[in-house]
Amino acid sequence: MSLVKEFTKGIWKENPVLVLLLGMCPTLAVTSSGKDGLGMGLATMVVLIGSNFVISLIKKLIPKKVRIPCYIVVIATFVTIVNLLMLAYAPPALNEALGIFIPLIVVNCIVLGRAEAFASKNGITKSVVDALGMGLGFTMALVALGLTREFLANGTLFTIQFIPGWTRSFMLTVSSPGAFIILGFFLAGMNYLNLRNAKKKGKMFIIPKHLGCRQCNICNIAHDEG
Repeated sequence: MSLVKEFTKGIWKENPVLVLLLGMCPTLAVTSSGKDGLGMGLATMVVLIGSNFVISLIKKLIPKKVRIPCYIVVIATFVTIVNLLMLAYAPPALNEALGIFIPLIVVNCIVLGRAEAFASKNGITKSVVDALGMGLGFTMALVALGLTREFLANGTLFTIQFIPGWTRSFMLTVSSPGAFIILGFFLAGMNYLNLRNAKKKGKMFIIPKHLGCRQCNICNIAHDEG
């Protein structure tokens, strides 16, 4: 697969949120506004790029039986760096909104999944490009969801008031049930577009087998090491 396809697959065809349904915890918890979604997405993308780079670099040095603990140590290192940088330079409101979800990137299945399924099997360039595409796709999905929830709640986009007469907040959209409902509409729209594109080409849209929940190989770790 070319580098362009490796990059673009994470944005649309294998989008972590809208196709693979990974990272649902931060997706639903920190997307009450566009700024929070952007901050979470960029933090995750930096960790993805750094961990994919290092794991691809040292993959031949790591014994198979301890590869997962080694991956987690690498990921945790980059999460710590990102967390400290955000505490030092990010706005206090953003740090307060993201809270525990920045440290929890360590156990984000997107990051560990790309390390196990891709970085451990490919070269540095491909691994970085894959991380960049997946990170960008994750960020775009979070920003889109955050902006939609923010606009429906307050009539604002990135805290800029677009509807001056909006005096009452529609709190359902910034609550957990509202996040599920809006994400459901996003997923329905994604499926509709895929079906329409398939019909235009005279084909039937069938979800690829490798896009199942086991594509990240995390479910097979215990079996492999047993």
